[in-house]
Amino acid sequence: MIAARPLPSAETKNRNPMLTNMRKASQHWLGKIILSVVFVFLIAGVAIFGVEEFFRAGSTSSVATVGKTSISAEAVRSAYQNQLQRYQSQTRRSLTPDQARALGIDRQVLAQLVSEASLDQQTATLGLSIPDAAVLRAIREEKSFQGANGQFDPALFFQTLQRAGINETTFVREQRAVAARLQLAEAVASDLHVPEALREAVHRYTTERRAVAAVMLPPSVVGAIPAPTDEALKAYYDENKYAFRAAETRAVNLLVLDPQAMAKPDAVSQEDIAKRYEADKAKYGTPERRTIQQIVFPDEASAEAARKTIEANEAPFEAVAAQNGADAKNLTLGTLTKAELFDKPVADAAFALPKDTVSQPVKGRFGTVLLRVTAIEPETLKPLADVQADIAKTIALERATDGIEAAHDAIEDARANTKPLADIAKERNLPLVSSASMSAQGIDAEGKLVEGIPDRDTTLAALFRAEVGGDNEALRTKSGGYVWYDVTNIDRAHDKPFDSVRDEVAARWKTAETERLLAAKAKELTDRLDKGETLEAVAQSAGLTVETVSDIARNQPKGDLTADVVNRIFATPVDKSASAEAGERRAVFKVTAATMPAYVSGSPADAAIAKRFEAALADDVLGEYIGEVQKSVGITVNQTAFRRAIGGEY
Repeated sequence: MIAARPLPSAETKNRNPMLTNMRKASQHWLGKIILSVVFVFLIAGVAIFGVEEFFRAGSTSSVATVGKTSISAEAVRSAYQNQLQRYQSQTRRSLTPDQARALGIDRQVLAQLVSEASLDQQTATLGLSIPDAAVLRAIREEKSFQGANGQFDPALFFQTLQRAGINETTFVREQRAVAARLQLAEAVASDLHVPEALREAVHRYTTERRAVAAVMLPPSVVGAIPAPTDEALKAYYDENKYAFRAAETRAVNLLVLDPQAMAKPDAVSQEDIAKRYEADKAKYGTPERRTIQQIVFPDEASAEAARKTIEANEAPFEAVAAQNGADAKNLTLGTLTKAELFDKPVADAAFALPKDTVSQPVKGRFGTVLLRVTAIEPETLKPLADVQADIAKTIALERATDGIEAAHDAIEDARANTKPLADIAKERNLPLVSSASMSAQGIDAEGKLVEGIPDRDTTLAALFRAEVGGDNEALRTKSGGYVWYDVTNIDRAHDKPFDSVRDEVAARWKTAETERLLAAKAKELTDRLDKGETLEAVAQSAGLTVETVSDIARNQPKGDLTADVVNRIFATPVDKSASAEAGERRAVFKVTAATMPAYVSGSPADAAIAKRFEAALADDVLGEYIGEVQKSVGITVNQTAFRRAIGGEY
């Protein structure tokens, strides 16, 4: 059994291994499994300091169960959205749900959550737990929360909390789980040694360098290609019909019911606009914001004494703050609205203060404080005339959305009476998208994108699953509307007739014939080299120039040598010849040398290899351990709940 080890004291050499391990864990796959929260120590002990829960947890429905540990729909939804946002931020492009699923983001998230739950299940079985004192010590020793004097700064901690807006109860619970997972993972996968045989093999692979003498054969070396006969073209066409296939196309009609299209802003009365403006005034302006400074004191007496010092002009506010150990950089809480100050007594006092005056001592959640307001931004309100167009659009869209279901039912009734979509669209003044020939990518016969198709990926996929005359259910769109579709003709994927693609076949045949003759010429030259002729003599006979290339590294192109050529060079023994394709040309080469520095066990380079592979070994061992835990406790996944959690169903 793996026993929980107590955290070392602050006086030990490694001052806080829990913090150190959490930082290290974020650098590889092990950390991605274990660290399930973005800000590892942001609010890691808020409940210990007495802050109440700011937000309430979401749905408690279970998506998966690992042993006795359940994974809620809210946890899946949150993790999926976070991962999706990270991916979109990195790639700088948005993803549709279908694209995200194609990339496997949903499966990655579920696998990560199942792995975390597996560790949680095992930590519970083994009785591993992190005491309050350890979590509290971790927060106080975290440098991000320390002021200029090196001590824990409640004001700085409070500012971080305000910016993050984290549910501290849930976060504290998760942090305890994170720390317990790390203790378990460290016991399972720490102190793994990379074998010397592996280190030496990696050294040889990464440090080997090669030199070659090479000639580059251009297409012109094979001479003019005679025109092909019809028989040769037809034979090439028959052997490569896959290259000349026409993709499936369909003739389709789509009836789109969209709230945005149905909305009629001009039909909204001025009276309704004025009523909405009065009810939602907060939306059309900005609340008052104040730049607030704060000094924290251990008790009310100290705060009162400091206030009197400031009022008597014996010392300015900043000097008093410095005397009490406050960092000048963290003196200002920020320019905030009253709602952004979670500490109600502080908020009330700050927004009652005149500018540039010091408050009476205020008993806040993190101690007694003195406040000063250095700037005030008054609230603003846009006049009705500036926003009435937007209000009219909002009301019109709401009304259209409310009427969507009635319109849906009316259209369904018309469909039940076999009325064509074109007639329904005309009667109800709705947009109809028609295409006589559309590909699965939504491209028409002229190569143009068919416009007006809502939720393209989902709708196109449904169109190409349907059959002619099929009774297709309406698709629910992301905008809250519907789309009905009929397939009126299907032109299945087929081989294009030879006569219609003869010119394309001829061009491809010529390219393939050039490549074949070039490869044959290269083989002829390498055969001569293998029989003992020098590369210089072979090159001269072909009217080519020899190029000497040295210091070639594995998998790295160099000069005219492409990555494929380099890989072929490393697959060829020294003093042997070979050839490889290099774009439109072909390289013929002889490997003249292979060198590598001697392997020295324990050298800095060897230590770097060991360090690099330690994480990979730990990943493998921990992965095997998690797999065994999952086998022993069992895993169940509610696929319907999973799809709903990630928005897989409308």
